[in-house]
Amino acid sequence: MDKTKIDEATTLDAAEVAEAAVSNAAPKTEDLFDSTDAVRSGKPLAHVKTMTFPGPISLTNGGTLPEITVAYETYGQLSPQEDNAILIFHALSGDSHVAKHDENDDPGWWDALVGPGKGIDTNRYFVICANVLGGCRGTTGPDSINPETGRKYGMDFPSISVADIVDVQHKLVAALGIDRLLAIVGGSLGGLMALDWGTRYPDGVAGVAAIATGPRMTTQALAFDVVARNAIMSDPHFCGGQYYDKETGPATGLAIARMLGHITYLSQESMNRKFNADRNVGRKIDTSFETKFSVGSYLAYQGDKFVDRFDANSYLTLTLALDAFDLGSDRERLIAAMRRSMCRWLFVSFTSDWLFPGYHSRELVDAAIAGDKRVSYCEVKSDAGHDGFLLEDEISRYGELLRSFLHDLSLEWRPEDDERRRSLNESYGAPPKSPKRRVDYDRILALIPPKTKILDLGCGKGDLLARLKARGHERLVGVEMQEKYVVKCAEKGLDVVQLDLNEGLKSFLDHQFDFVVLSKTLQTIRNVEALLEEMLRVGTRVIVSFPNVGHRRFRERLAEGRAPSTDPKRRWYDSDDARFLTIADFEEFCAEKGYKIFRKVALDAETGETVETDENLNADVAIVVLGR
Repeated sequence: MDKTKIDEATTLDAAEVAEAAVSNAAPKTEDLFDSTDAVRSGKPLAHVKTMTFPGPISLTNGGTLPEITVAYETYGQLSPQEDNAILIFHALSGDSHVAKHDENDDPGWWDALVGPGKGIDTNRYFVICANVLGGCRGTTGPDSINPETGRKYGMDFPSISVADIVDVQHKLVAALGIDRLLAIVGGSLGGLMALDWGTRYPDGVAGVAAIATGPRMTTQALAFDVVARNAIMSDPHFCGGQYYDKETGPATGLAIARMLGHITYLSQESMNRKFNADRNVGRKIDTSFETKFSVGSYLAYQGDKFVDRFDANSYLTLTLALDAFDLGSDRERLIAAMRRSMCRWLFVSFTSDWLFPGYHSRELVDAAIAGDKRVSYCEVKSDAGHDGFLLEDEISRYGELLRSFLHDLSLEWRPEDDERRRSLNESYGAPPKSPKRRVDYDRILALIPPKTKILDLGCGKGDLLARLKARGHERLVGVEMQEKYVVKCAEKGLDVVQLDLNEGLKSFLDHQFDFVVLSKTLQTIRNVEALLEEMLRVGTRVIVSFPNVGHRRFRERLAEGRAPSTDPKRRWYDSDDARFLTIADFEEFCAEKGYKIFRKVALDAETGETVETDENLNADVAIVVLGR
């Protein structure tokens, strides 16, 4: 049913509704009715395919299904070696139409990320996206016909889990002739599915990207779902879930459920930006819901529009499945789950997402690190809330991270095939620019034996790690705070985790690395004592390089009445430096702490030469190898 109209209009689509709304109100910088749902509709999907699996098929909660039909869409071409397949899992209200297939096709729900030349490049990869089990867009769900009764399942549809959803998609991938996926990518509910596949089918995928998700729902998020389900089941037209042959279904309850959902997808900042300018100016839309305030008009519009394309029983079925998902309720269980995986991991969260907050992703990152898995993590700065993973501005940033992650997975698939590697790199685009050579890196490299495991703290653009990787070190991990540098590291095929060093290294285990490196970052650390202790806990040896403020250049600046600056591009008021130390200061510190200095190198950074005499005056960079 189409309840959404403005004034006397009768059949307006989303764009027309938005245009009319804007024309009836004061000028706004943002369209009131616009949302990540704008491109979705209940129209038939032009490129959908189906595959049916005969049963009976057993489900994890004890029920069975006589057969399962899966609706799916594919993009690009599967390579002859079957090494370029990517499976995308959609979120709660998504479907198989992840992107448009051509210029005449309708946009998909992740159109900004998936397509020719995009983050998931369909010129390079064979992309599969299927509607989930329990859905209502072609895959078997409550609104499907039960072949045993000839009637729609309704509430007779059995209880399902995320594992059941993943099992069905695993059947689909196998039926398409693919033994191992290059990657799985999923956001929100899709992220839970990605986690499940990566830990239960460990040999079935090379890499998993889990975006805006977590090991389980927060209790607050679960509470919203409980209210949403009660709204549906309390609707007088719900009829115990058997409403398909009725004139009216539980439209009001389903619309309220969607309104609640939209609140959780947005952040306080995005709601203020969208609604505060004319918060008391409600829009005139044909709805039974309150529209006194602009936010009310928005929620009413989104709720009514959702009813046109989604089934209430599917909403109940899928929210119960995602609410019950639990990869691990504590650190030990999470580590055990992640240890089962054999893939590389990429986690992405968003700073304003309170549905799946950033600490959820960090719990997964910590568990992966503890399980000695290869993992990268980035928390994207965004005020868009949970919806950030679907928005073009945010995709333009994390999309590059994902693009690099997928490229490196492709290179690692068959590293011995030089021709294939050359072809992949040519299609990927220009390689990262060669970094300006840092003299302290040359000396640090000389201090690190081959084949050792390295953790590089404050790794910046990953130049040191890239040189170590080229030398053949297999276990390399970087830690970096700045989002832009995390992306640069990904472009070099490195595993990097976005963390604040001032919060310590609790993600890492005792003696997990042979060397922990902190190069030209010590001066920015607030709690030096705590970080050095952590470094010595995590690594057998610690390598620290730092600018020596005892150097004659700094002394001359002080003599002129000027503050020392370790970065010539920055001034005293915008510097990250929190410490100004000399070689003598650091040696005294080590003596007080009982740290043993195994090696010390004093350098003149301009000439690259080792300083042998009066190093506290003549060397501007010091490199120290420490241990207990």
